[in-house]
Amino acid sequence: MAPFRPALAEPKTTSRRRFAAALAVTLTALACTPALAAGTFPDHPITIIIPASPGGAIDIVARLIGQKMSISMGQSVVVTNKPGATGTIGEDYVAKAAPDGYTLVLAASSHAINPSMFKLPYDTVKSFAPVAMTHSVPLMLVVTPSLPVQNVKELIAYGKAHPHDLTFASSGPGGAPHFSGELFKSMAGLDMVHVPYKGSTAAHPDLTSGRVSMMFDTLAALHAPVSGHSVRPLAVTTTHRAAAYPDVPTMAEAGLPGYDTSTWGGVLAPAGTPPAVIEKLNAEINKALSAPDVQKNLAQMGIEPVTKSPQYFADFIQTEMVKWQKVAHDANIRPE
Repeated sequence: MAPFRPALAEPKTTSRRRFAAALAVTLTALACTPALAAGTFPDHPITIIIPASPGGAIDIVARLIGQKMSISMGQSVVVTNKPGATGTIGEDYVAKAAPDGYTLVLAASSHAINPSMFKLPYDTVKSFAPVAMTHSVPLMLVVTPSLPVQNVKELIAYGKAHPHDLTFASSGPGGAPHFSGELFKSMAGLDMVHVPYKGSTAAHPDLTSGRVSMMFDTLAALHAPVSGHSVRPLAVTTTHRAAAYPDVPTMAEAGLPGYDTSTWGGVLAPAGTPPAVIEKLNAEINKALSAPDVQKNLAQMGIEPVTKSPQYFADFIQTEMVKWQKVAHDANIRPE
C-alpha cells in the first residue's frame, strides 16, 4: 500500500491571484450591463432623432433641450433629422436601436395617430419606453374671410344648411391638423371634405383666397395670416385659451363642449432601456424645459412646455391612441 501523503495546500499568493482574476471578470461583465451602467450614464454622446424635417416644433424643442442637457450632463447631445412616412422612418430607427439611453426619438402627436393610419414596422406601445412629454401646441380653427360666419356656432349652422360645401385643409394625412378636422366633423355632425397639402404653409394661399373653407393649424404657423387678417380665427382647440391669443375662445367656450386636441411632442427610448436611465433622462429633460430662457423661447412660438413623469407620458399616449382610433373609425379611415 502506497504511503498516505496529504494534499499540499495551494500557495496563498496563487489563490489570491485566481480570486482577483475571477473578480475582475465578474466586475467587467456587470459593468457592461445597462442596468448597472446607469450609474455612470452618460459616458458618451446621446443622439435625439427627429422624425421630421427641420423647423417644426419637435425640432425646435429638441435643439433647445439638447443644448441644456449637453451642459448639464457633460456629454454632447446630437440632434439628427430622419424625416419621412409621417414620422415612422425615424421612430423605426430608434425602436431597433440598443436600449441603453443613447439613441432617443422626440416623437410628435402623429405617434398616437399612425396606428390608425398605417401598418407600422414596430409596435407603438411595446417597442418604446416613454421618457418625458416635452410640450403641447394648441391648434387654432380659422376660416377663410369670405365664409359668412363669425364664430363656431355659426360655422356649424352654415355647414348643416349647406351640406357638402365645407372643405377643410390640412398639412397632410394623419397629422394632428387632419384628425382635429375629422374630430370636429364628427362632433359637429357635419359633412366636410378633407383637402390634404404637403405642409401647412402650402395650404395657406388656398385658405386665404377661399378655395378651401377652413383649417386647423398650429399657432406658430398661423401667426402671419392671423395677424395680417387674411384668415378669421374662431377658436383654439385646447381646454384653455392660448396666452398668445387671449381673446380667441376655446372650442368648448365657442359651443362644442368636450372638444380637446393639440399637437404635442415627447421623448421615447427603445423598449428595455433601464429604468434608472429613463429617470435620469426625464429629470434632465424637465430641468432643461424649466430653464427661463427655454420657456421664453417656446412661449414666443406658441409652444407650451410640459414637465411630467415617464408614467404620465405613457398614460397620455394610451389616451391619445384611444381617442384617435375612434376618430379614424368614425371617419372610415383604415390602416393602409
